[in-house]
Amino acid sequence: MRTPNKHSARIPQPAVNLAEFRGRRLAQLVAVLIAGFGAGAAAADGACNADIDSDNLIGAGDLAQVLGAWGPCAGCAADVDSDGVVDGADLSAVLGNWGVDCTPLAWATILEQLPDPSVIPDAQLRDAIIATGLPWRVVDNVTEIEMLLVPPDLFNMGCSPSLEYDCLSQESPVHLVTLTDAYYIGRYEVTQRQWQNLMGSNPSFHQPPITKTLEALRPVESISWNTIQGFLSASGLRLPTEAEWERAYRAGSRLAFHAMPGFPLGTDDDALVDNIGWFVDNTDGHPAIVGLKSANALGLHDMAGNVWELTSDWFGDFSDAPAVNPTGPASGTGRAMRGGCYVNVTWFLRSSTRYGFMLPDDIDAGVGFRVARNP
Repeated sequence: MRTPNKHSARIPQPAVNLAEFRGRRLAQLVAVLIAGFGAGAAAADGACNADIDSDNLIGAGDLAQVLGAWGPCAGCAADVDSDGVVDGADLSAVLGNWGVDCTPLAWATILEQLPDPSVIPDAQLRDAIIATGLPWRVVDNVTEIEMLLVPPDLFNMGCSPSLEYDCLSQESPVHLVTLTDAYYIGRYEVTQRQWQNLMGSNPSFHQPPITKTLEALRPVESISWNTIQGFLSASGLRLPTEAEWERAYRAGSRLAFHAMPGFPLGTDDDALVDNIGWFVDNTDGHPAIVGLKSANALGLHDMAGNVWELTSDWFGDFSDAPAVNPTGPASGTGRAMRGGCYVNVTWFLRSSTRYGFMLPDDIDAGVGFRVARNP
């Protein structure tokens, strides 16, 4: 038995609650770490992946889940970076975004937070979507238009010839475009039903017979660029820029036509276009119900064919200089449109085909649109 030091008996020793002591020490450590990382940081790309407890605020609840699950933990919510272990990287994700508000999009209802691998088979593309921290699939509350997230990217914009058709001069020069921000884009072209529900009438030339109301899911057409602005003002949506449209069509492809089953990188073969688009060889003189052809690598339908899609840009010549978030010329005569339509040959359905013959007040039974929105 050890003999107590004679001096220790002179000082009363307080009872120590070990759990309480550890709790205070942990709280002090967390406070120091939060101060170091910066409490209340603005949301950055992927920040809300650290909202582990889904209470829309990155804070103590998320920290508790990380600490409670520390160690190997494949598939658990606290594994923020999905590397199969809850460790310092996940702790840093929480502390580095402490106080960030992750309130869901006010204008939309979330259908799916994470991208569906059966729709987006490319793991790198799924990771890019997840890294934004934004929901992948949503529906606009005003129009009930389904929208998918397009992550930031840089890509070569311009001429992509097919096996049968070369490019026109207006598709060149090929130039590097950087889109720094994620955006949402309609999964389908805006339909006649969606237009009528918001605007009260259907201007389309190819209207469905009254006994075939399902055909109201054909794209709305015979609407001018100026008329579309009323729909956008009423809904809070917008048209995509020409660069946003091409990036969404390509979805990583550098070829003439976007990805399809069996061709994950796209194709230059015009004979395969029937898989993805409605054009002169497979229609009976009118646009089809949206979504019947195979989607591209982002899950978007009818980017090729069905109806031309107007963009927000004035039509103008390309420059060979790299561009960041381009919005087209400051002025012009016609608005840029993309994608081709049901009376065109495959040349018009290529990723880089572009035209600008539509004046802002012009209408055409082969011209419609697709919407976009900032998060």
